[in-house]
Amino acid sequence: MNSKLALQQLKKIKRLVDVKDKDLRLAAEWAEPWKSLISTILSSQTKDETTIKISDILYKKYPTLKRLAGAELSEIKRIIRPVNFYKTKAKHILLTSKILIDRYKGKIPKTREELMELPGVGRKVANVYLVHVHKAPAIGVDTHVTYLSSILGWTKNKAQEKIEKDLEALFPKKYWNSINYTLVRFGRLYSTRKKQVEKLKQEGII
Repeated sequence: MNSKLALQQLKKIKRLVDVKDKDLRLAAEWAEPWKSLISTILSSQTKDETTIKISDILYKKYPTLKRLAGAELSEIKRIIRPVNFYKTKAKHILLTSKILIDRYKGKIPKTREELMELPGVGRKVANVYLVHVHKAPAIGVDTHVTYLSSILGWTKNKAQEKIEKDLEALFPKKYWNSINYTLVRFGRLYSTRKKQVEKLKQEGII
């Protein structure tokens, strides 16, 4: 796979998504940075539609980071129960909220390294957050990116960090922050792997 062909594929997929539903909302898309971070933590292994719905309920109950940091763990568990691994995620978002209030005075760290020190924040979560909030040159490798990168011929690796490195080598840096956004939206619109492959073949992308 060469960089020119990969870039053509990415642009074709973006056009497909924009034509079909350019306003499709992703889990990280909130106006306030702390909400973007918490929702991105919640979104792991959970559909964006579910994450957004549950996040909205959570933020109505706890409209500020400080209020969330003072919440009871049992109440957070009750609210976020529909998301996968809700017990672990409830602990993570409560601890992260407390750390952000106590250590960072309610501000969110701006580096991947600092973000990854927070409970529930791995490399993918940190990258997705940085792209959404700071338009940083980063690639969040989730299940959509993992699968589609393989189908498109962009990588032969299965490990997310190795896939990230392959994509960084393949694409010019200015396109990094559009990769997750584009592929996740495509995955949302064509909701099964069969439909995704059929559409990619139909459009001559693969």
